[in-house]
Amino acid sequence: MSYQQTFIYPDEELTNPVSRVPEVTPGFWLIKLMAVTMGETAADFLAVNLGLGLTATTILMTAILALVIRWQFAQRRYVPAVYWSAVVLISIVGTLITDNMTDNLGIPLIDSTIGFTILLGATFAAWFASERTLSIHEVYTARREGFYWLAILFTFALGTAVGDLISEQFGIGYLATGILFGLIIASLTLGYVTFNLGGLWAFWLCYIFTRPLGASFGDLLSQPTDYGGLGFGTIPTSLGFLAVIAITVAAMTVKRRRI
Repeated sequence: MSYQQTFIYPDEELTNPVSRVPEVTPGFWLIKLMAVTMGETAADFLAVNLGLGLTATTILMTAILALVIRWQFAQRRYVPAVYWSAVVLISIVGTLITDNMTDNLGIPLIDSTIGFTILLGATFAAWFASERTLSIHEVYTARREGFYWLAILFTFALGTAVGDLISEQFGIGYLATGILFGLIIASLTLGYVTFNLGGLWAFWLCYIFTRPLGASFGDLLSQPTDYGGLGFGTIPTSLGFLAVIAITVAAMTVKRRRI
């Protein structure tokens, strides 16, 4: 009997293990960047433009996220439409969590940044202690996927705190903040390609820093000119990025069906 047939995963037996999350491709990073940008503008639209307020918006979007995450866990393999719906929603909820801590609870952004860094580190530690791996290429089981989504939630909340801390509290502005994090991501990519930076840490660091990168450009496009933005508004900006996400996900779905 072969190794593949007898290997038992931590919480279920899979004779043909199939990943529940996507491979890391240029399309992956494109949708990720669009999702985090939309997460910023959509959260602002719901809480401010629709007048729901941070608390009601957070409760509503968390409830919707819980339903979509349950839908995602019901899948036995990566399904683009389901997976990326969860990413978009978790981006919105992650943004709202940090905004609530700052605006409603009065927690300084530097404290939020430190706190979410500790929580993310604890998630990785628990993930590795349980599974002996942090590889995103081996998310075959519900337990590993649970750690994966928890880590993603904390990366969005952490990225929001870092981006707001630099762009608003430090007064650098949206454009300069976007350029700064773009350069950081470029340096991580160069380190991975040229200087043998570990792929695992390169991935998660880039995943964190794409959040403030996308949010900065989202705010640049949507915020009024009086606040340093271009004044396009949250609705056109959110719909524009949602259209890009939908088109890219549709293309991914067609490609997977052909395969």
